Amino acid sequence: MLRNYFKLALRNLQRNKVHGSINIIGLALGMAIALVIGLWIKDELSFDHYHTNHRRLAEVLLLQTNKEHAYAGPTCATPLGKALSSGYRDAFEHVAMVSWTFPVITAYGDKHFSDTMMYAQAEFPGMFTYHMIRGRVDALKDPSTILIAHSLATALFGNNDPIGKSVKLDNFLDLQVGGVYEDLPLNTTFAGTKALLPWENKTNGLKDVTDWDDHGMRIFVQLRDKISLAQTNARIRDIPKPFIKQWLEQCMLQPLDKLHFASEIIDGKAQGGGIQIVWLMGVIGAFVLLLACINFMNLSTARSERRAKEVGIRKTIGTLRSQLIGQFLVESILTAFMAGLIALLLVQLTLPFFDNLAGKAMGVPYSEPVFWACFIGFTLLTGLLAGSYPAFYLSAFKPIKVLKGLSRAGRGAILPREILVVLQFTVSLTLIIGTVIVFRQIQTARDRPMGFQQTGLVTVGINTEELFKNYDALRNDLLQTGLFDNIAQSSQSTINFNNNNSLIWPGMDSSQLSIFFRNVTVTPEFGPTIRWNIAQGRNFSRAFPTDSDAMIINETAAKIMGKPHPLGLMVKFWDRPFRIIGVVKDMFTNDPYRAVEPALFIERGGTGTITLRIKDGAPLQSAMTSMAAAFKRYNPSSPFMYQFNDTQFALKFESEERLGKLAGIFAGLAIFISCLGLFALASFMAEQRTKEIGIRKVLGAGMLNLWSLLSRDFIKLSTISLFLAIPLAYYGMHAWLQNYDVRTTLPWWIFAGAGLGMVLLTLATVSFQSLSAARRNPVRSLRME
Repeated sequence: MLRNYFKLALRNLQRNKVHGSINIIGLALGMAIALVIGLWIKDELSFDHYHTNHRRLAEVLLLQTNKEHAYAGPTCATPLGKALSSGYRDAFEHVAMVSWTFPVITAYGDKHFSDTMMYAQAEFPGMFTYHMIRGRVDALKDPSTILIAHSLATALFGNNDPIGKSVKLDNFLDLQVGGVYEDLPLNTTFAGTKALLPWENKTNGLKDVTDWDDHGMRIFVQLRDKISLAQTNARIRDIPKPFIKQWLEQCMLQPLDKLHFASEIIDGKAQGGGIQIVWLMGVIGAFVLLLACINFMNLSTARSERRAKEVGIRKTIGTLRSQLIGQFLVESILTAFMAGLIALLLVQLTLPFFDNLAGKAMGVPYSEPVFWACFIGFTLLTGLLAGSYPAFYLSAFKPIKVLKGLSRAGRGAILPREILVVLQFTVSLTLIIGTVIVFRQIQTARDRPMGFQQTGLVTVGINTEELFKNYDALRNDLLQTGLFDNIAQSSQSTINFNNNNSLIWPGMDSSQLSIFFRNVTVTPEFGPTIRWNIAQGRNFSRAFPTDSDAMIINETAAKIMGKPHPLGLMVKFWDRPFRIIGVVKDMFTNDPYRAVEPALFIERGGTGTITLRIKDGAPLQSAMTSMAAAFKRYNPSSPFMYQFNDTQFALKFESEERLGKLAGIFAGLAIFISCLGLFALASFMAEQRTKEIGIRKVLGAGMLNLWSLLSRDFIKLSTISLFLAIPLAYYGMHAWLQNYDVRTTLPWWIFAGAGLGMVLLTLATVSFQSLSAARRNPVRSLRME
């Protein structure tokens, strides 16, 4: 019997090639989208699962609170790491301290590469199960040894064995290669880290820190078997408390498996973060697949008139309804498997595009039996879902009515399909509005006044001692070319002001001790170079030697301090007195969606970054050539590496742009699939009204009247969708925008424009069927009846 079902299914697909193709294409698109989103979700949910011990690994987070302020983050003090490793051996199998990652120039012979590295204790690679290709996983016990990634080893040494060979870091530190590890995949916390430096090396300033208030590194632990995370958190919570007087400081463990998804800590629990995006993408994938299934239902039931007599005859000769249901389900499952194969092909062809868009390295796991089991189950479920309504609908036809030609569907038969189309367009319209608002939010952040002129700024990192020593000569040579307006040093680039510390001023209360001020050390030329705007006072100047004890703050800092006119105020920073000589207008240099943070600038010779301003109108190529030559002359041991500040700043919008582009693509495909559904319903309704159209044409109805008659119902459906989608989209996007301090508005014209576009698209889709029915010969239509 099953064999006959398949034969009948193939014959029906061959007999109805157009509608069969539409069914397959619609399902294939929906299944392809669901598969891509499924692969993306799998990649996200398996973040850090590369490490064998991931279920027992956790990071130590620091919680700082007082009456008014709270902070939670992974930046800890070295004494805390030492306390955990020495006093809690019954709870932790391993404890490892690591630094934050930083760029380093690695050289071997005449080869130089800039890569990201970090200091790590010897236990760290074993805890995180680094897969060693050569050497020992515990090689970092030797403070003169380095572990490097396979990609860096290949770049430096080719196919030769690098073990025991010496590499030079930043042209001053020689280390021997003690091991080569497999590059970590992108969906790991330390992806892209090309080398691990020994924690006990003399160049690591973090290893000897004894001040509990000096937070600058990260701590990871591996729990012993059968040790409860909650109980361990209760034991270690108050370790820092006796050593911190300014505020309440506690610590807690955040499981590695949840680290990727935690954007903030509330009441000691991770909240929000990427998991919300995972759920959102999952819902979008499910809805798009549902839209494709709805199309299958509409197209199948729209052809009901063609199959009514088949059902009537088969029931007359004794076929049971259950057998008819089985046949129709087999047809839908067969269609689903055909669509599934096409979907796999589409996924394979488009996956590189989605990888690039989402910043992933996904792949279809063809070699995994679990994948094929899931794929077959997914396809069967899709076929059953898509074919369930048509199977029960078609098999319910009464043979006597069908054979007498009395099986015309009434309003009750059309209503379910209209509801399905309304659902389709509600989802599609919601996606359209959401996509527009995402891009509007991005543009709102881009259009914020920056407080300084970023265009024309170039940043070069000071990565060797040579460059630091030769800075003045380098600066003079470049200024003499006439291509540069100004050049300055600073501890940080204008792209990110990361450092933060407390500031003490007259009249402050104890609750304000936990307010952190972004602090940047600069040379006197920094302000004129970036062209910041002085609101009060003056810039730093080499003409005033006392400026080494001077400070400039931003407007937000003055406001937080409660000092609207702070010029001349004596404050204490780094346990040293400073006099405020100026206030600059707020600049936003970190997260473009967040409020400007309090910041302070001190003139103590900036280190770490050189910022150059190319003169307005100067030839860019000439300026870059002059820079490359000068840096090569004064820093010959390092390749010339630079960043355009505006280009780097644009990367801050990458996450939201990815979300917007993905939402836009899925919205477009959802609309296309929905248009197929409209086509199906228009076909069904035109088929049901064949006799009415014929009579109206005989009585003199024109093409415009008939087109209006057949299109009216669809305009009503799209209007209903509009009234459903607008509140859904408004509520959803309003909630999403609350995640940002700087956010766009939700103007009425976005909703009106999307609704008008939906109505026009509806008309364009149904007009084909409407005009086709209106042009039909009325004699032939009436004869059919």
